[in-house]
Amino acid sequence: MMLKKPYIAVLSVLTLAGCATQPTMQPQVQKPVRQGNVQIEEQQTVRVTPKPTPPAPKPIPTPKANYNSFDDWKMDFAQRAIAQGHNGNDVQRLLASASLKSSVISLDSGQPEFSKMPWEYADSAVSDGRVSRGKSKFADQRSYLSGLESRYGVNAEIVAAIWGMESSYGAVTGSTYLPSALASLAYDGRRQEFAESQLLSLMTLLERGDVSWSQLEGSWAGGMGQTQFIPTTWLNEGVDGDYNGHKNPWSTADALASTASYLNNAGWVRGLSPFYEVTIPAGFDYSKVGSKQTAAYWASTGIDTMADVTLDANTLLELWLPAGKDGPALLLSKNFDAIKVYNNSSNYALGVSLLGRAIDGQIGLRQSWPRYERPLSTSQVRNLQERLTRAGYDTKGADGVIGTNTKKAFQRWQQDNGQTPDGFISQSSAASLTSW
Repeated sequence: MMLKKPYIAVLSVLTLAGCATQPTMQPQVQKPVRQGNVQIEEQQTVRVTPKPTPPAPKPIPTPKANYNSFDDWKMDFAQRAIAQGHNGNDVQRLLASASLKSSVISLDSGQPEFSKMPWEYADSAVSDGRVSRGKSKFADQRSYLSGLESRYGVNAEIVAAIWGMESSYGAVTGSTYLPSALASLAYDGRRQEFAESQLLSLMTLLERGDVSWSQLEGSWAGGMGQTQFIPTTWLNEGVDGDYNGHKNPWSTADALASTASYLNNAGWVRGLSPFYEVTIPAGFDYSKVGSKQTAAYWASTGIDTMADVTLDANTLLELWLPAGKDGPALLLSKNFDAIKVYNNSSNYALGVSLLGRAIDGQIGLRQSWPRYERPLSTSQVRNLQERLTRAGYDTKGADGVIGTNTKKAFQRWQQDNGQTPDGFISQSSAASLTSW
């Protein structure tokens, strides 16, 4: 790992503030009037009429705690949407077309029986068909994507990879009627606030003409268009990439420009790879896995990048072992975190990064995966979480999902129980905590 000396970029910003001179108001002096030997001072009486106090705005109704029926929720939501300033006819039109979808509620509350291993995500991301189609679409859009990279600093192949992951490069944008999906989630109540905010944002997009009434099909979770923004995010982050006066998520130009802008706003650093594959020396302190340290610190521990890379010594990088000590070792940059604004999953960000490399003809991972390892079932994960918490390694809940808190708790347990503390949970590494 080649390190450059730390540097500090100093930007001078001069702000010129103009101070407009306002005329000084002088009191009007009245000339005296003489009547005989008496001098009388004239006085002016100024009558000030106070402005009427505007009426206090009507409070926006709050949602009910419970609804007797889907139609009951519709009536209540319509009242609240109109109170927030949305056109009553448009609100009624949107809700009249929405139907209750039990399949959407089931998808939202369901959990997979088994957690996936990281190589399953990676294999899917760089499947032959996805890479082949990606290279073709990347070539078609190279000029436009290069312009976006110059403007926003986000690698063109990363934008193309998200396009491929989210909609197979615009071929599969979803077939679920969005008003029905979002209304069903709102009525179900588990994520009512989220779903209602998406409906209100969708209403705004319709009102300002960004989205047409005939163009309302997407994912069951609310994703729209070629890069699957949810309505609220599109409302805040959408970009008019083809300069036609509208921001339409089904437009290729708008979707790609919005994706590049969104990643830039999420903190993308120009010229930094999302991850660097590294080698770990013998005797390494694995308790450092998952921590963020400077590139200089990692170099001092003997960690080195597999490819020749020049990094600033102060660049913060997180050491991640997606499959434990026997799989690839990666140093994650700030750009890896930026990708996760799309989907807060490290496996997703890894898949996007690998697909971007494949589209651009770059090498993927060099270290092989330990494909002999097997995942835990949801019930096993829940048991693991309960046992770890009872043993003093708090997982912050037992939901059957392996998240950051569970991995950190398991890593501490490994440290105290004679295992290499790499935080990797599998049938073999967690056997003593799940076999009862």
